[in-house]
Amino acid sequence: MKLPKAASAMNRSMKLLGAGSVEDLAIRQAAWVARCVGRGHAAPLTQQDLTALAAGLHTETFEPGAVIFQAGSAPPGVWIVRNGRVELSVGSGRKRSVVQLLGPGDVDGDIQHLLDMPLPYTARAVDEATVLFLSAQDFEGLLASRLTIARRWLSSVAERLAASHERIIGMLGRSLTAQVAQLLLEESVHGSIPLPQRTLAAMLGVARPSLNKILKDFERRGLIQLHYGGIDVTDEAGIRTLAE
Repeated sequence: MKLPKAASAMNRSMKLLGAGSVEDLAIRQAAWVARCVGRGHAAPLTQQDLTALAAGLHTETFEPGAVIFQAGSAPPGVWIVRNGRVELSVGSGRKRSVVQLLGPGDVDGDIQHLLDMPLPYTARAVDEATVLFLSAQDFEGLLASRLTIARRWLSSVAERLAASHERIIGMLGRSLTAQVAQLLLEESVHGSIPLPQRTLAAMLGVARPSLNKILKDFERRGLIQLHYGGIDVTDEAGIRTLAE
């Protein structure tokens, strides 16, 4: 789908973050990105660091269903989700599987760029998504010239890789019931999972009827409430017990 003009994307971001000049918006965006990557207490950023980061950030807005990047392509830079949700998937048609959903603050593209490897999945906007983009050239320049930013980004990469490993290990040898319970906990936002069952089934790599059978059982036990396009958790403690 066609992207809105840059000015339109900037206006959307200004409404999102509050009124102010373009320069103020850029600095606020940079400060927000800094909070998303790494541990601040270990490598606090200076005003000069934020200014350098702000200079490279560009705002892009994608309509629902729009492809942000395609599997197999070389990463042109780094994406940070500012608003909305972004779906990462592999395959197509019936063999398509959702591997992750990105939300505000999530980062992607940096690891593939650093390893000089193609993007392993396709990213699509689930709903209207505002994304901050840092080109490969600007990203490399920041890492080379701003050691504090490089330190922060390194810890961010390490944290994300560790989280992925923990998730994989946590799923090994577990029953599908336990996997479903764990997924509900991970994707819950204030007790609600705003995802259709087909997406959850794809994330688990199982057929939708298999997932629906378990969810219906959860609902009969008073653990969740199913509705169109989503699930509400009504007994989080019960779900946690099943996930153990």
